[in-house]
Amino acid sequence: MKIHNRLTIIFGAILVQMCIGTIYSWSLFNEPLMNKLGKTESEVVISFSIAVFIFALSTILSGRLQDKIGPRIVATIGGFLYGGGIILSAFSSNLLTLYITYGIIGGMGVGFAYVCPITTSLKWFPNKKGLITGVSVGAFGLGSLVFKFIIQGLLTSYGISHTFIYIGIIYLVLILLGAQFLVVPNNLKETNTLHTKNHYQVKEMLKTKSFYYIFSLYLLGCSSGLLVIGLAKDIGVDFVQLDPITASNAVVVIALFNASGRIIWASLTDKLNIFSVVLFMFLFTSLFMGILSFIPLNTFLYFFSLSGIALCFGGFLAVFPIITGRFYGLKNHGANYGVMYQAYGIAALLGPLINQIIGQLMTTFMISTFLSIIGLYLTHTFKKKMDS
Repeated sequence: MKIHNRLTIIFGAILVQMCIGTIYSWSLFNEPLMNKLGKTESEVVISFSIAVFIFALSTILSGRLQDKIGPRIVATIGGFLYGGGIILSAFSSNLLTLYITYGIIGGMGVGFAYVCPITTSLKWFPNKKGLITGVSVGAFGLGSLVFKFIIQGLLTSYGISHTFIYIGIIYLVLILLGAQFLVVPNNLKETNTLHTKNHYQVKEMLKTKSFYYIFSLYLLGCSSGLLVIGLAKDIGVDFVQLDPITASNAVVVIALFNASGRIIWASLTDKLNIFSVVLFMFLFTSLFMGILSFIPLNTFLYFFSLSGIALCFGGFLAVFPIITGRFYGLKNHGANYGVMYQAYGIAALLGPLINQIIGQLMTTFMISTFLSIIGLYLTHTFKKKMDS
């Protein structure tokens, strides 16, 4: 195995992940779409929730496909779907077409592309699982930062419709380029160096009790981050009375800490007990969600709490692929993680659903804080079982 082969794999993984990671830039589109469609924030933001849900749901299929036909083809399909879905969103004149183009087609594109870089990188670097997974998914978290200024500039100059067309073309070209570097190693002996001796198939994984514990922890870990990310800019405007330009900097803050969290927490799993890492992430998420829920916000607390939540949210997205690999092997990692990733999709709907039922965002924050505390308790319980 040549070093330059490994480096090109990482290059392709980063390029793909950065482009599809722009799904986290959604809060920049809320206000322009509200003005264009004449709809409320709660109606428009559902597009983001649908996209994330479909994104997660699609990983079941894409994970299986990339195990069978290779990551290059599957990621290429993802590029066409994501770029094409965003381009088609430019022509949406009502919520339904927006939900279909951005939510379903675009979300499916992210789902097809997402698993490929993670699983491919793990197979090339089996002895650096934490660091490499952190770099791969860290690029996903960094995408919204890299493209934030491009998106804002396009919105200011050309409006929402033309912005969707231009960024859709950019994402399409770059994802297709990055996908061509995603190939599995010819010699898969690396797969056998995992801590686990067994390589579970999906049906075997689903029969284990550990799967449902891990799935629950993943769901609880993602719920707070997804809720805050989808409404980040709007929280600043509505609750801190920031001007829209200042509040939009939340996208930058979230992207930086989201990406950093993926690398930092994932790297720690190479040195510490992996469930100790999860325990700390739940602890910090509970504390930062508590700030949003119970303390009157000012500019500092607003960005401080968003930073902490994004840091831990990124960690959950980086650590659980590693947990899935350690428990169930890498041979079928694409398919197995595709199923495990449904926890993320459910979490994407959980926050908005609670907010829709309750009708008060601060109460929703309180509930999210409580769910994070439950995750803290369950992690502690599961860790004790694993240690005994």
